[in-house]
Amino acid sequence: MKSVTLSVRLRTATRRSAAKKLRSEGRIPAVIYGKIATPQALDVDRKEFEKMLQHAGSEHFVLDLVIADDPRPDRFALLQEVQHNPLTGSILHVDFHEVRRDEKVEVEVPVEAIGEAVGVKTGGGILEHVLHNLHVRCLPGDLPAAIVVDVTNLVLGQSLHIGDIVPPKGVEILGEKELSVFSISEPRALTSETAGEVAAEETKEPVATREKSTEKKPDDKKD
Repeated sequence: MKSVTLSVRLRTATRRSAAKKLRSEGRIPAVIYGKIATPQALDVDRKEFEKMLQHAGSEHFVLDLVIADDPRPDRFALLQEVQHNPLTGSILHVDFHEVRRDEKVEVEVPVEAIGEAVGVKTGGGILEHVLHNLHVRCLPGDLPAAIVVDVTNLVLGQSLHIGDIVPPKGVEILGEKELSVFSISEPRALTSETAGEVAAEETKEPVATREKSTEKKPDDKKD
């Protein structure tokens, strides 16, 4: 994966109130950490960062960070984590993990399906996406935005496992090889009891209803 260049600033105030003020000014609090140097507090322009995420289509990639007014202004880092507000979805905080270009890293990347499975197209089955992320090891420059798997040949009752996936060049997929990633399940048939209830409901005749009369009967007692 080609790295993305992002300009960030050093951040001195780290209290919660300072982070809130930063967000109101259109900035996002961030931190860079790793084995190379001690952690540093940063902040990044919200619009620039959101535009970068939208263009990348993923939250898993490498960056060339340009840190203004820092003795080491150029850093190579993974976008480690993006924290979102659970209610609004807005970005609250970003974690960067500084790495060496020649050192392999282990990260989670999404796995996506392409193609229409035979078991779905002709068998009426359902494609189950069992495992949404894969744990991989590779050099930062080889990190894929996602691992794409062709599910066209999957038939009813068949599963595709981690061991069946051919990773991109330079990428090693970790984890138990027998774990299912995608599977084609049988269509969910109605049970005899459920089918009987549905049939009865469909053949049930409408019941006529009468509105209650508000007129007094002839034999109503008078005061």
